[in-house]
Amino acid sequence: MLYIVPTPIGNLADITFRAIEVLKSVDVILAEDTRTSSKLLQHYKISKPVSPYHQHNEHKVASHIADQLAAGKTFALLTDAGTPGISDPAYLLVRECASRDIRVECLPGATAFVPALVNSGLPLNRFTFEGFPPLKKGRHTLFTKLATEERTMVFYESPMRLVKTLEEMIQYFGAERQCCVSRELTKMFEENKRGSLHEVCLHFKQKNVKGEIVIVVEGISKQKND
Repeated sequence: MLYIVPTPIGNLADITFRAIEVLKSVDVILAEDTRTSSKLLQHYKISKPVSPYHQHNEHKVASHIADQLAAGKTFALLTDAGTPGISDPAYLLVRECASRDIRVECLPGATAFVPALVNSGLPLNRFTFEGFPPLKKGRHTLFTKLATEERTMVFYESPMRLVKTLEEMIQYFGAERQCCVSRELTKMFEENKRGSLHEVCLHFKQKNVKGEIVIVVEGISKQKND
């Protein structure tokens, strides 16, 4: 059996009792970065074999891990933070297990875009999660398509590219489109900056941006789309 185990996005207390029980019970823990996961495991006094599973080796090891699962071993998959598979490795291994009828169970838990979306103050009834925008190829196509999107849009971004991405969103969506940028969620210096794309972009131009970033942008009004 394979367990998909969400881990805290910052505050180590944001883990479920069940997740800790699962991590203590499995044969092997798969970790995106063994150094990062070791801090969490040490904090909760969990001592289990840990093997790397990340975007650079998942194509090579997914089948081998599935072989071990089929033979009766139980694994837990962790990423550095949040729920595996959400802009993180997991899909290939889950697909391999599904093709072999190996049981997969995903525990509920932390993921960055949900608190950012709720914090934004923007409509929650319909939204689209876009993950990280393409770095180059496909970027223009994506933003052009989303310029007429009526649902609230959610993006991940790195602090180094935040201002550039906000500037491009102004170009494609308009300077007055409302948004919220959340960073350092659940940590001591958590920030949720709300306002127009212009206002929020100006705010982050004036500071040294750090931490994981979630950008939430309102969709275009139906009246403007008609």
